[in-house]
Order: sequence, then C-alpha cells, then structure tokens
Amino acid sequence: MTPVRTRNLLFAALVGVLALIAATAAHAADKKPNILFILTDNLGYGEIGVYGGGATRGAPTPRIDKIASEGLRLTNMNMETQCTPSRSSLMTGRFSIRSGTYAVPFGGVPEGLTQWEVTIAESLSAAGYVTALHGKWHLGSHDGRLPNDQGFDEWYGIPRTTDESMWSSSPGWSPEIAPLEKIMEGRKGQKSVALKDYDAVQRRLIDAEITKRSVAFMQRQAKAGKPFFMYVSLTQPHLPSEPNPAFKGRTGNGDWADMLAEMDANVGQMLDAVDTLGIADNTIVIFTSDNGPEFIQPWDGWAGPWRGAYFTALEGGIRVPFMIRWPGKVAAGRVSNEIMHGVDMFATLAKIAGAKVPDDRPIDSVDQSDFLLGKSAKSAREGFPIWGGNTLLAVKWRNWKLHFYRQDTMYDPPVKLGIPFIINLYTDPREEKPTADSWVVTPMLKMVGEFNATTKDNPLIPMGTPDPYAPPK
Repeated sequence: MTPVRTRNLLFAALVGVLALIAATAAHAADKKPNILFILTDNLGYGEIGVYGGGATRGAPTPRIDKIASEGLRLTNMNMETQCTPSRSSLMTGRFSIRSGTYAVPFGGVPEGLTQWEVTIAESLSAAGYVTALHGKWHLGSHDGRLPNDQGFDEWYGIPRTTDESMWSSSPGWSPEIAPLEKIMEGRKGQKSVALKDYDAVQRRLIDAEITKRSVAFMQRQAKAGKPFFMYVSLTQPHLPSEPNPAFKGRTGNGDWADMLAEMDANVGQMLDAVDTLGIADNTIVIFTSDNGPEFIQPWDGWAGPWRGAYFTALEGGIRVPFMIRWPGKVAAGRVSNEIMHGVDMFATLAKIAGAKVPDDRPIDSVDQSDFLLGKSAKSAREGFPIWGGNTLLAVKWRNWKLHFYRQDTMYDPPVKLGIPFIINLYTDPREEKPTADSWVVTPMLKMVGEFNATTKDNPLIPMGTPDPYAPPK
C-alpha cells in the first residue's frame, strides 16, 4: 500500500470517527430529559432540614436536603392556597379560577377538570413521553376525569383526599351513608378500577406503595429507553399524618416525626433508583409541596418564618419548599429568592421537553427555564394574584403584598378590609404591620386588570361544569 493511499485511508477513518462523535453528541443533546416530579401534600415551608426543619421537627431529612446541595433551592416558590387549585394550576398552566377548580370539592357537583383542559401530561405525551401519576389526584373522581383520562398512561392512588381515610373510625359512620374512597388504578384508554378501601390501615401503607410503583415505572422506562414523566403525588403529611408501621417509633419523637422520616426515606429510594439506573444526568428531579402546612391539631405543621397555613393568602399558606436537580444543567448549591409560582411548571417543563403549550386559551404559566438553568439570575415573573376559592384575597408583587381581605386561619371567614393592607415582606415577614408604600398598588392593580381583561373573551369556567364543555365562541 502506498504512503498516499495509507494517508487517505487514515484521513477517511478520522473523518468517520469525528462524524460518529458529532452524531453521538448531537443525539445526547437532543435526548429528552426524564422528569421525576415529587409533590408532597400540605408540607409547610419550615418542615425539612434545608428550610430550618428536619431535626428541629424531630427527624432529620438528609435525602431530601441533598437535592438542594446538588441543585437549586428556591426560597420564594409559591402555590395556590388549597390542594385542588394548586394541582390544577400545575397540570394546566392556568390559574384554577379559570378552570372551575378554585376550591377543594365537597361533593354534589361534577368536580374536577373538564376534558377540554389540556394537562402537562397530555402535552408531554404528545411529545413522546411515557407518563404516570402515582398518589393523590384531587382533580376528578369519576371516569372521564381521572388521570388516565387526562394524559397519563397509567396511574395508581386516590382520586380525592386523605382525611376520608378517617371516616371508618368515626362514630356513627356507615358505608351506606358515605362510601369510603377507593384506592384505584387505571391505564390510558381503559376504565379505572377500584382496588381497595382507603381506610386507616391503608393510609399508613399507601406512600410506601406509591414509592414502590414509581421506582418500578422508572425501571421499565429506563430499560425501554423512553423518556418519562413520573408525577409522584405523595399523601404525606396531610392529616392524619401517620407513618408506615415500619417507621412507627423510629424517631422516638411521635407519629409526625416518624412520618417525616418515612417521607425522607421514600424520596431517597426514588433518588437511588435514578442513580442506579444510570439516568441521573438526564433526569430532572423536582421536590415541592402543593401549599402551606396542615392546620388541624394534632397534625398541624410549620411554615417556618411565615405566618398562616393553607387556605389563607398569608405567606405561610402559599410559600413552599422547592428544589430542582439536573446534573450538568442546574448549578449545584444555588439558592435564590426570586419569585416563582407552581403555575409556571407547565410552560417551563414543556420548553425543556420540547412539548407544546396550548395557544387557544389564556395561559398564566411563564417559561422559567432560563432562570432555573442559570442563564438568567432573574425570574421571568414579578408577581401574581392570590385567590381563596373564587375570591381575590391578595396580590403579591416583588417583596410586597396587597391584602384585600383579612383571614388568619382556614376557619376564619375572609373579612373585606375597608382599606387594603400593604405589606413589605422584607421588613414585616409576619404580615402584621401595614405600610404606607401606596405606590406599589399601581403595578399590583395593573396585574389584576390584565388578568380580568383576558376573561372577557375567555369566561371563567364555573365549578361543577359537566362534560362535554366547549368555550363560548
């Protein structure tokens, strides 16, 4: 073989290797990230270690805390004031007042999301994701409005809420009067089936089963090489805040602390699964809560430095823990006090995953991908309106809050204030001393006016609206 031919062959081989490397790099860059979204139920701002809780609440939370050291921790993440509204805005990218899901349903109407609403699961599914929800849904409890009807390939859990598990131990209760909520499962294209009663025994067992099924789902998808959206909706620490029998007495500090230790261990199992499967670098892990802490004793939680609990517009009702980990994409150990809202998850995850955000309806979700990925130090959001039920209770903008109503607890009726309170959250985080900074009312009312303007051509969907629903033309 001549030297020239040898040189040409070596050059051709080098070009082939470089092309292969470039193709592999391009494939890696185009590969859709997996999403493990862990949502807790009524976990207050101050419950876990990195937010001042953990050991001070009777149980260290090292596995959850590690998400913060490996990623970004927000100190100004906000949700809506109740379970159903928060879950609705997470799913649709629309404030729940638009969707008729602005309050926890208590029966008597067709509760939940109309089929017209588009969920993040539907958008991700259309973008090639395999989707699952394990845990609490709370956005509809009958066929047509269950998770497998709203974009999830599979689901397991409860359609409503955990306090119903207490019914069977209540004096005078009978299943003929009030049938127990069922633990259910379902698959897309099929009817969901009831597995067993959600009673006091199952209440202690369900989060372990949610964790087990979530790990198994991730294992199946990793083996199949398919991108996944695993929405883990834990039932803890919602009342009754009770631990799995395997954790009973573990801390020596009572049921609440034992429950917190169990939650930390369950999250640890899911993180271990991501690492063991070798998919950590391509998996976004998010840990957060649906609203502020439990209020009812003996299960009441802690909002850390903030006053109030869920159902109120106080910071304790809406400000929640939030951490995101994505190795190589989200800087490790970063902490930010920039404002975000749970409604932003739709547009943000859709942007990262290459999914579509609906363009035929008002969307309140703001794409925060540049902020979370460190391309911008600032959030794309400066504020948001705060509803309690269908009442506009307050507006938050930057470090100020404008309260139109006073409501200290979930059992206090909102009392309309003669003069709205203006609160500077930097100087008065307990929201007790109104200031005279009336200039901030201008951008706040502008935000409310912009929202109201969108409802003229797109009226709010009334709670209890049955399917099929079609927006007015």
